[in-house]
Amino acid sequence: MRKATPKPLYSGATPDQVAADLAPLVDFQSKGMSPEELQALVENRLMPHLLRYDQPQFQSMFNAFPSREAKLGARLALDYNQGVTNWQVSPGGAVLEELCCRALCQLFGLGPEADATFMYSGTYGNQQALYMALHRYAEGQGFDLALEGISGFEDPNRLAILVSSDAHFSLKHAVRILGLGEKCLVPLPLDRNRRIDLDVMGQMVRDLKGSRDIFCVVATAGTTAIGAIDPIDSLADFCMEKGAWLHVDGAYGYAYKLVPEWAHRFKGDTRADSIVWDPHKQLSAPIPNSVLFVKQKLEFGRMVLHSSYFNRSEDLESNPGLKSPPSTRPMSALPLVTILRGQGIEKIIAGLRSPLMAIRNLADALSKQPDVEVLHEPETGILCLRMTPMGSTKQDLDALQKHIYQQVMCSGERSISMTSLDDVTALRLVVVSPHTTCEDLLETINELQRMAERIATMK
Repeated sequence: MRKATPKPLYSGATPDQVAADLAPLVDFQSKGMSPEELQALVENRLMPHLLRYDQPQFQSMFNAFPSREAKLGARLALDYNQGVTNWQVSPGGAVLEELCCRALCQLFGLGPEADATFMYSGTYGNQQALYMALHRYAEGQGFDLALEGISGFEDPNRLAILVSSDAHFSLKHAVRILGLGEKCLVPLPLDRNRRIDLDVMGQMVRDLKGSRDIFCVVATAGTTAIGAIDPIDSLADFCMEKGAWLHVDGAYGYAYKLVPEWAHRFKGDTRADSIVWDPHKQLSAPIPNSVLFVKQKLEFGRMVLHSSYFNRSEDLESNPGLKSPPSTRPMSALPLVTILRGQGIEKIIAGLRSPLMAIRNLADALSKQPDVEVLHEPETGILCLRMTPMGSTKQDLDALQKHIYQQVMCSGERSISMTSLDDVTALRLVVVSPHTTCEDLLETINELQRMAERIATMK
């Protein structure tokens, strides 16, 4: 049976064309429109330019359309528009979030003292984790960071956070906002699988002794470049020895701990002081939907602020807003609850396993093709590669990957991504949907090969 032709991912229009189409939407006028006219305007002007994450040829990022179960929870959350940071604004929403956070800690096998809070994104989760790490370090130095800020440190320039060279750029945002500056981040070299190289790290730490104070280490559980998982357990040993905070940025990859045959790759996660995870990726929860876990629930006390009318110190009811800065947040827990309850954990695990196997099978298939170079052994649902027509130089190959990427993205028919691994330009395929198969990925590879061949013959 012939496979159905997939729908285009989006219109393929240029930025100027998209802007021209959308201009009527922001032509705010004194008189309004009927619901029918408004819907027609949105459907005709905006929707053709929205990406179809539900199509199998979307293979570039971590986005997904919400599942049927997610839509159920999201629709109720939207209909009631509950703020959930405080019992006063939503008794049911506040308690549901607290119960969901405890259940998530159990689902991931975290300790009995663990706790969690919902965040707007993994970026904000990383920021809060680094603040809590710095707050604890300041406490050890004898002052309250919340009151004195970084001026309480004798020499703030000594403060250091060890991170992977492939760590997410949100960590740079975090140290900027904390007033530490990007120089606070110490990038660690990677091994051949692009994980933190522990041997080289040891030497770097010895070289830093006496000049820098390491108060935090960030391990990545699924780098955005290739999906690599840093050696969390060994980094936990280091942090225990040094008295440093261990944060795990698992925004992309931590979901895969739920797949039994992948769980060992996350060994040591229960020893981390904090972990970030984004259910809006593989679990198709509506954005925003991110979670920040802590090993000890008391660590959230570093975030507490009371006021005379809201989150009062004498309040006995559930106030999830005491765990993080926003005083207003949507009911993100509800769509996640309806996903987990509606699908059941067995189906969730099967859905997580599917993209892992699709990417692994793709890598195996490409190992036999002479005009494709696979750049790493896939650990999660990402594969970086290069089209390598015979006779091409390295400079030619870098330019070729960029040309292929531009052609693909201009067509509107497929979506891939491009990255740089050290000084190598690479094409990047990402799968989060359980409905994207190895066959779908091979169709993309065939198209990339045809493009590479056409471009090479034009030289």
